[in-house]
Amino acid sequence: MHDAFRPHPSQLMALLPTADALSLAETLTAFANADGGTVYVGVDEDGTPSGDVYPEEFGETVQQAERLCRPPVPIAWEQVEVGGAFVFVGRVQRSAELHTLHDGRVLIRTGMENRPLSGEQLQQLAASRSAGEYEAEPVPGATREDLDPETLREFAEMWEKRQGRPLSRPMDDMLLEMGWLLPGGRPTVAGMLLFGRKPQMFIPRSGLTFVRFDGVYVHKESGEPGYGRRVEFDGPLAHIIRQAWDTLQAEIRLGAVVRGLERKEQWLYPPTAIREALVNAVAHRDYRLRGRAIEVRMFSNRLEISSPGGLPGYITLDNIVDEHFSRNPRIVNGLYQWGYIEELGLGVDLMIQDMVNAGHPPPQFRPTDYSFTVVFESTQQRQPVLLPAGTDLTMNERQAKALAFLQQHDRITNRDYQALCPDVTAETLRLDLADLVDRGILIKIGEKRGTYYILK
Repeated sequence: MHDAFRPHPSQLMALLPTADALSLAETLTAFANADGGTVYVGVDEDGTPSGDVYPEEFGETVQQAERLCRPPVPIAWEQVEVGGAFVFVGRVQRSAELHTLHDGRVLIRTGMENRPLSGEQLQQLAASRSAGEYEAEPVPGATREDLDPETLREFAEMWEKRQGRPLSRPMDDMLLEMGWLLPGGRPTVAGMLLFGRKPQMFIPRSGLTFVRFDGVYVHKESGEPGYGRRVEFDGPLAHIIRQAWDTLQAEIRLGAVVRGLERKEQWLYPPTAIREALVNAVAHRDYRLRGRAIEVRMFSNRLEISSPGGLPGYITLDNIVDEHFSRNPRIVNGLYQWGYIEELGLGVDLMIQDMVNAGHPPPQFRPTDYSFTVVFESTQQRQPVLLPAGTDLTMNERQAKALAFLQQHDRITNRDYQALCPDVTAETLRLDLADLVDRGILIKIGEKRGTYYILK
């Protein structure tokens, strides 16, 4: 552990200042029943070493904690020294078994707490355990050589940055510990999806499809497909997220408003909410279902992000805001260490807050047995624009409104444009129109107050 690194409690991390057997047992069972995680013994809540734990007593504490767990929780311990104080770091994987405490309690990690499950939640969790964990299975026909060295190097750099210390052990040791590689060198499903050269060759339909429709329906009135753009994203999961997010940002960005010296980006939807839904879809989908990829469908009045697989574990629409359970904890841990997931367990709440704060309705959640869809409705509508073949379509939402106006009218004036975009400064609108003229889309007619624009 490097002095610059200060761990903080989270879904995947627990800090225990003293060597207390009961607290340790509670944390180990909660991690094993949830996403797994890392426990730091000898660290205060603020992330600084407590200096109250010593090797002589810690071994006995671990043995006592193991006797309190039914069955014992497998854990790998590492002893480090920070500023003259001992810290013990234990890493727990999600277990295929349900672990209870000696007193019968079944705990699960939720946010920064170890929380007991209700009877109904316990039944649902037990049922999900019986189905096994697909992400931990070996990939048929795959070998260690099918993992991409460049992707692994990128991950190692991000891991070192987040941990605040160099990766001092061989990469394969980490891959084994995190459940991304099996003894003998065979990649697991999680390892292939995170680091594979060509994951979709082994796990079909594990990518993402983006489709933008021109209107509010999938088909036009003529029955033909109504989409104006379709893009397929393949590769390791982190690359899929990055490429899909770049595409979505371009689609939901309305441009910027300049007021005085301040430039403020405007969005069709709040970007943090959309990114959170995108990452969740990639992290939590059921990769056993190979009939379809994750789908992001953008209509003129809404955005839908749909992933294969229903709600995982004991999650329902009633508790989706307050509870957290990962279908793929090894994939989630990888994306978390990579920096694509900032804090587990806060995503749904963040989506709702950001949408409401931006003046939109809260997102709708639509689960079925085989899919889960998040629907974002916008208070603004993206207007379809028809231009001659070969025209540069790169434009902001205001310019798209101007062109839609011109499809209904012979001309547009500065006053017309101001009425279409009442919250935008006159200078910003003037620059919009000048840009369209420079690109040969509009022709400027007249001077000063008599100026108007027509389609070229």
